[in-house]
Amino acid sequence: MMNQLAALCASRGTDAYLVGGSVRDSLLSGRPIRDIDIAVAGDAQAICIEITQKFGGTVVPLSPARGVMRVVVPRSADNPDGSDAPWNIDVDGFSGTIEEDLSRRDFSVNAMAVPLADWPSLEAIIDPMGGRADLAQKTIRALGPTVFQDDPGRLLRAVRLAGQLKFRIEPGTSKMIAADARLLGNVSPERVREEFLNILSLDGAKAQLEVLDHFGLFEQIVPELQVAKGVDQPNMHYWDVWGHTMHTVEAAELITKGHQNSPIFFCVPWTPDSDAHFSQQATDGHTRRTLLKLAALFHDIAKPQTKSLDDTGRTRFFGHSEQGAEIVTERLGQLRVSTRGIEMVAKMVEQHLRPTNMKDGDEWPTNRAIHRYFRDVGDVAIDTLYLCLADYLGAKGPDLVHDDWLNHARMVGHILHVGTSGPVSPTTARLITGHDLMTLFNLQPGPEIGAVLERVEEARAAGEIETKEQALEMAFNALKYLADQLAPDNLRNGSD
Repeated sequence: MMNQLAALCASRGTDAYLVGGSVRDSLLSGRPIRDIDIAVAGDAQAICIEITQKFGGTVVPLSPARGVMRVVVPRSADNPDGSDAPWNIDVDGFSGTIEEDLSRRDFSVNAMAVPLADWPSLEAIIDPMGGRADLAQKTIRALGPTVFQDDPGRLLRAVRLAGQLKFRIEPGTSKMIAADARLLGNVSPERVREEFLNILSLDGAKAQLEVLDHFGLFEQIVPELQVAKGVDQPNMHYWDVWGHTMHTVEAAELITKGHQNSPIFFCVPWTPDSDAHFSQQATDGHTRRTLLKLAALFHDIAKPQTKSLDDTGRTRFFGHSEQGAEIVTERLGQLRVSTRGIEMVAKMVEQHLRPTNMKDGDEWPTNRAIHRYFRDVGDVAIDTLYLCLADYLGAKGPDLVHDDWLNHARMVGHILHVGTSGPVSPTTARLITGHDLMTLFNLQPGPEIGAVLERVEEARAAGEIETKEQALEMAFNALKYLADQLAPDNLRNGSD
């Protein structure tokens, strides 16, 4: 693709350069180029149109005011890297010299260029701002005192880049971020959402959230969580609500990495199917793994306002799950998260206590209870089980007792196994349908049909029935019982 782009620009007599992240990632050993950033002298839109004419694809305006356009080009079937993801080709039009264009960029590591015609050689690299030296020193350094004032979206980009590359933010740049943090309110919600979810998707997300908080950026993204600092919890919790939340995010990340040759994470139910589940695309270009961390961030967000003491002096947080789900809906809606993403996170937050509450004393949940859980929680039933695991680890911290944790993890594994592979799982067809009941028993549509079907499915989940004949017999008895219960009311209603 690079050679073809170079030939296209050369045929127009246009100076073209590979710039920004493309050059940076090429210089960092082992970081392949997934997207292409090029700078062209003159009109970026004209180049984009020619790219689509030659290779197909779609033009997407990124920042028309700054002359930045994107072309999304499908990859060919014989793509050498084996990826079927489309090429994102970002085209930046500039006037003056390439050195002047680079000096107007955000960070030194993004302010390097290579003539497109010279690619893949990096010998002719253009580096007027010292980006190569900062790469060697693993440093994110802003290019001027107004970098964040010119584009406040760079505030989050600095943290995301540092987390993504495992770099440090240069002290002077850190001071600038803290001083300009209030400007984040001027950034579009969509852009804040994208950068924030990208940060959350990184390994070590907890540390990056704490960096955001240190700079005063986090409170502008999820302001409702600030009051969690210093809110004490019962003795079963090692940290206050804020600390517990951060450590639950960390645990959510770690439990979705598999067993990791660790006595703690070896207890987590984990198979190739588990990895495939959390690698699924869920919303806004992000996976279930990232959404689990987002749910962990919000799962106790309503604890501060629901904290109370009962008659015995015990600290309680009645209703915090339900109120937390309401906060999720409001906050993620303001961040323009998709409807599906909001519903998934809200449901996880609302139901995060349920797996533990399904126990009856020391007895593990019954098959009936597990069936009802998977029925009610639906698409995020599996995800919520892993949130329950992360919540447990985030509560105990250094006080974790291995035998207790093993028993909790086994209980969750039991729910997972029964719910996904038992007689009734989310993908299992019903033994009988509402149409069967209406046809065989001459019934009209009504709520009693759904109630009977649910009784039948619960009995099947508990192993009490297995065949369609048994299901119909049970349905007949249930309908007869309902009719007997309703008969006196019907007689009374008829005599009025």
